[in-house]
Amino acid sequence: MTTDQTQAVASTGSDPRIATLALRESYRDAYLARHDPIADERLLWRAQSFRHLVHLSPDQTILELGCGSMRFTRRLVRVTRGENPICAATFGTAEAPEITGPVEHVRLDSLPGALAGRKFDCVVGLDLLDARDCAAVLNAVHDLLRPGGQVVFFESNPWNPWLRLKRLIRRFSGGDPRSLLSRPRLYELLSEMGFIRIFAVYTDFVYSPLTPGMIWLLRNLSIMAENARGIRRFAGAILVHAQKPPRIQLRPSRSLCDHPSLYRSVSVIIPCHNEEMNIGPLIDRLLELYGDYIHEIVPVDDNSRDATARILAEYATADPRIRPVYRTPPNGVGRALADGYRAATGAWVLSMDCDFQHLLTEVRDLFDRAAAGAPVVVGSRFSRHSVLLNYPFPKILSNRAFHVLARLVVGRSFRDVTNNLKLMRKDVVDRLALTAPGFAANAETGLQPMLMGYPLAEAPISWINRSFDMGHSSFRLVRVGGGYARVLWNAFRARAFGTGPYAALRGTAVRKTTSDAAPDPAPENRA
Repeated sequence: MTTDQTQAVASTGSDPRIATLALRESYRDAYLARHDPIADERLLWRAQSFRHLVHLSPDQTILELGCGSMRFTRRLVRVTRGENPICAATFGTAEAPEITGPVEHVRLDSLPGALAGRKFDCVVGLDLLDARDCAAVLNAVHDLLRPGGQVVFFESNPWNPWLRLKRLIRRFSGGDPRSLLSRPRLYELLSEMGFIRIFAVYTDFVYSPLTPGMIWLLRNLSIMAENARGIRRFAGAILVHAQKPPRIQLRPSRSLCDHPSLYRSVSVIIPCHNEEMNIGPLIDRLLELYGDYIHEIVPVDDNSRDATARILAEYATADPRIRPVYRTPPNGVGRALADGYRAATGAWVLSMDCDFQHLLTEVRDLFDRAAAGAPVVVGSRFSRHSVLLNYPFPKILSNRAFHVLARLVVGRSFRDVTNNLKLMRKDVVDRLALTAPGFAANAETGLQPMLMGYPLAEAPISWINRSFDMGHSSFRLVRVGGGYARVLWNAFRARAFGTGPYAALRGTAVRKTTSDAAPDPAPENRA
């Protein structure tokens, strides 16, 4: 234990919980400062991951436990746009540095201490849960959360062989005073405290002694390794999430429409097949968050066998902006997208899946990029700041293989063009030549604009494996693989030989001048 760490512990008084938390806080800050050459980038990843995991809305309150030097606090302010009040609580004695934003600095000499009687929407902490007092800390966190509030911890992975070796070596020198907690024990404790929606996943394969120069390659490999059985035990950290009941969290109702240039200009296309549980809440939340942007919502009922069509008819009667399209057989996501695009009349077209309700606060980033001048924006699941949890490993391999080939075919650099969450100008949509009847149409809508010559922007989003209330995906890897292969082949033929169904697309991009559309300035805090 270093002199600084000893002083931090000694200053916490007689409460053993605070002494342990102060020790963990001090040890973490010292490690970041001395041994982590990419600490700032790593903290930004974690701030983005926190924001995506809890689907943060403006004005929701955040408690950061163990803020220490407040390096992580700065990243939280950045990714939340300064719209969320942050209470940064420390267990040490260091003076708080100046931070621009809605940040309150609190020193705790007991739990809940100065926070007694207060409630927060979210709690986040880095490397704080110690086996010696974890139960008491989690109990205090439970009390500090509002009903429906969520907690996210990033903890060192005790099963990482490299970490175990380092801890074994340091045991003889007293270099690592932590008592790490395993995933099964965390699950047990969180359940005992009354939390729900508990999961703990491996994350972050970018750690010392690997060099900063390898950061980009390692980050891409990390996304794959985090979802690979066996390999994921080598992760540097565990991401722990839990929620205080009830399951539905009340969120502040506030418009996220920041750009007047997009007002009343967006057509939202939503393919629907047996989505009676999801379509109503999705429409309600879209209008609540982005009502000023929305020109129309076009749900495309793809021959549903449940009450989807009836629900859409009721919404259309109540609001003229809801303009359903009712398809006749044959079914297919690609066919539904094509019909929706043809029906769209707005200057911008946003396409999304029906189970994207939880991602709606993240759609704001797509609008930011569009307002800044991007004609095509894709919600990327594979960017450095995306969150990808419980993604089937075979789908990751096939997705990454597709994108390697697609980059070679198109001659452009991108991370994720096959997600259906896309925002495009109407002149781009009008030139699309969709031929795939199924999911491969999502690849066409990503690659064809680049064949035309349009620039493409990507915004990080989260992807967390479907839960029981998010419907059932009909995606089948073997069944759809041929469709994606045909899309690549058609793109190659168009670019290399000027033949095939995409041949007429080449070089047809319409360049908007400043007088055509004056985009809003890009936000400085985009990550």
